[in-house]
Amino acid sequence: MTDFATATPARLNAPALDAAFLHDPYPTYARLRAAGPVLWRDDVFQGAWLLTRHDDVELALRDPRFSSQRTGGWVKRIPGVDASFAGRRAQAGLDAFQRLFGSAMVFLDGAEHRRVRQAMAAGFHPTLIRTLRPEVERLTEELLDGLDARAGFDFIAAVARPLPSRVIAHLLGIDSADEARFMAWSDDLAAFIGALQPTAAQLRDAQRSLLQMVRYFDALLPARRAAPGTDLVSRLLAAQDAGELRPDGELLAQCAMLLFAGHETTRNLLGNGLYTLLAHPHAWARLREDEAGMTLAVRELLRYDSPVQYTGRRMAADLTLHGTTLRRGDLVIALIGAANRDPDRFADPDTFDIGRRAGSHLSFGSGAHVCIGAGLSLLEADVVLRAVLRRWPDLATVDAQPRWNGIAGLRGLAALPVSVS
Repeated sequence: MTDFATATPARLNAPALDAAFLHDPYPTYARLRAAGPVLWRDDVFQGAWLLTRHDDVELALRDPRFSSQRTGGWVKRIPGVDASFAGRRAQAGLDAFQRLFGSAMVFLDGAEHRRVRQAMAAGFHPTLIRTLRPEVERLTEELLDGLDARAGFDFIAAVARPLPSRVIAHLLGIDSADEARFMAWSDDLAAFIGALQPTAAQLRDAQRSLLQMVRYFDALLPARRAAPGTDLVSRLLAAQDAGELRPDGELLAQCAMLLFAGHETTRNLLGNGLYTLLAHPHAWARLREDEAGMTLAVRELLRYDSPVQYTGRRMAADLTLHGTTLRRGDLVIALIGAANRDPDRFADPDTFDIGRRAGSHLSFGSGAHVCIGAGLSLLEADVVLRAVLRRWPDLATVDAQPRWNGIAGLRGLAALPVSVS
């Protein structure tokens, strides 16, 4: 087998990860899959192995030799960091950012991950999520009531951005009136986390926003401790008091990342989902006739155009995969978006089929790190898409070419103008 670690771009004929890729990554994924199951790229996080096939991506998500915890250190290797964070104060801020970043559940492994996940699990129990449906429906109808479909509106700005922000605020027990700040913080973190080659400027913006999020939650804690409720922040405080979370910022890190993740991925699921349905009129018409098919349709939407396109792991031990040795410490990028279009797992994978039942998408991850908020995201997508379908069965997109957010790892639309003629 070719040693892709030493192959030149010419030998690999490596497809460019450029503006065309950000607009539509799936042709590039197909070329990467055809080039080989394990590929090295110098232009991804200063050097990383790419996995493109479903079985290999699932292996990386499930096997403890692929470590989540070890990925936190890459932030200090970003080009320009030394110059941008010169001085004791700047370095202290960067250290605080990295500690908080590395304390989030998504960047923990093994017993540490299980401990934090257990502390958070009650807040995402399926029974509790089901009780949220009336509130999600109320918030959705409130947003839709203010829209004039004949005049047209931007679905992303009007619904997909504010709704997840309000839902996660409700779950956390915080004031949704602060949603403009929530969304701005989320934007900065998304631009950093979702970049294939983050810049020092993106790191500075992400650091500022994460620290502001932590200060926001820290200011809430005294009042919440004095008068606890049933919200998730109160639950996490109780877990900290019981010794399940460490009193070193671990609670604040979970709150901040929940606010980000609960907003960012769901808004992209809503936007990508509605765009895909409207781009496939036969599917939209089929759901008009049988709305009960929405549950299966949302599953296919996640497979067809995943909001999370990849996740990173760092090798905790040497592993030979398809004849290529991945060394301890190597960075591995598991391309979820490519895995979800793998023809070895899905028949006719580039076809959008709301009746598809075979195969399992990896958009929420797999194994120990499967997305804890998956049930909430599914609920929001189901409620919103049903509500839009009922109100405006003749809804259509206005622009033939949508404008994407340009973030490789967190794929979503920057805008989705729609109207009813």
